[in-house]
Amino acid sequence: MDSPSSVDARSTKAPVNASAVRNAALTLFAERGYHGTALSQIAGELGIRTPSLYNHMRSKQDLLRDLVTETTEQVWAEYESAIDGVEDVVERLRRATRVYALRHATHRREALVVNRDIDCLDEPARAHVLELRRRHALAIRDLIAEGARSGRFVEGESTLGAFAILEMCVSIARWFREDGPQSADAVAETYSRYALRIAGLR
Repeated sequence: MDSPSSVDARSTKAPVNASAVRNAALTLFAERGYHGTALSQIAGELGIRTPSLYNHMRSKQDLLRDLVTETTEQVWAEYESAIDGVEDVVERLRRATRVYALRHATHRREALVVNRDIDCLDEPARAHVLELRRRHALAIRDLIAEGARSGRFVEGESTLGAFAILEMCVSIARWFREDGPQSADAVAETYSRYALRIAGLR
C-alpha cells in the first residue's frame, strides 16, 4: 500500500498532457536547440518514461513544426493588427516595430527557437514559415520606402533599413530579462523610436 506521503506527492504533481509536453519541449529547444534535445530529455522534464510521450504527441519534428509555424503566423497577425486603420506611415512603422520588439521580450523561448532552428523544419512547413518571414520583412521595407517617397523618411536603403530594424528586435530575446531594469513595454517603446531613427525620420 502507498504511504500517505507518496499519494500526496502524486496528487499534487502537474498533469502530463499535450500542453505540458509542448511547454517542456519549448524550454529545452530554447536552451539546447532542436538537435541537442532528445525525447528522453523532454520525458525526463515531465517525470515520465519516453514511450509515454506518444500519448500526447506524434514526433519531435511535429512539436517543432507546430511551435515555429504558430509563432510565425502570430507575428504576422500582430503586424497586421498593429497597423490596421493607421494612415500615417510614421505611426505604422512605429507600431509595427513596437509589437515585434514586445513579442521578443515576452516570448523569448519561441523567438530563440524560431530564429535558430528554422532550418531543422521539414518541408513544406519550412517553406511556409520562410514565406511568412519574407512577407514581414517586405512589409517593413515597404513602410520605409513609402515614408521616403512622401518625404517623411530620408533613408533610401529601405531593404537594409528593414533588416536593421528586424534584427535589433530579434536580439531582444537573447538579452532581455523579466527582472531587469526595464519592463518589456519600456524596451519595446524605446526600440520603436530607434526604428524611426533608422528610417531617417525628418
